[in-house]
Amino acid sequence: MSKALEMIAKRDKAQLGFWLYLMTDCMLFTSLFATYMILRNSTNGGAGGSELFSMGFVLIETLILLTSSYVCGLANLAIHNGRKKEFVMYLGATIALGIAFLTMELTEFGKLIAEGNGPQASAFLSAFFTLVGTHGLHITIGLVWAAVLIWALYRQGRQEDILRKFGLFAVFWHFLDIVWIFIFTIVYVMGVK
Repeated sequence: MSKALEMIAKRDKAQLGFWLYLMTDCMLFTSLFATYMILRNSTNGGAGGSELFSMGFVLIETLILLTSSYVCGLANLAIHNGRKKEFVMYLGATIALGIAFLTMELTEFGKLIAEGNGPQASAFLSAFFTLVGTHGLHITIGLVWAAVLIWALYRQGRQEDILRKFGLFAVFWHFLDIVWIFIFTIVYVMGVK
């Protein structure tokens, strides 16, 4: 087998592995959503979503994450057009927005726990912290991945491998936005009704 064919086979295996991983993430989040839906009224006599959630805060959080996805798309255009500085700027902005989102999520968690509404308070809160926390963990992984991509671009320059890895990152980041839209709708919007 020629070296070019070996590289294509290796690339295809990596892409297949990524898509298999993403499908397992879909199953993970589906099971967490199902668990949350079953437990959302199990408050153990404590506060429910309508008493705990601030929709203004969550709306800002949502807009930040959706903006990060848009900026990630701009980074995709920049790297495919060979504009390295723009790519780094847009991916850096994606990272900054992701950090802002994660900071807000941790602030919400800290406030809930400080008020005695931690995951141990009820099945509802346990399901809430697990679902939203798992999404936050994925955001953290995405932030590390994006930072490594910037480092790799400076180390290796614009190569097909970087383009492919960024393409997979972009799919992952957009996937997290889709999951958040479901969280926003099912957990927060439905939770305050």
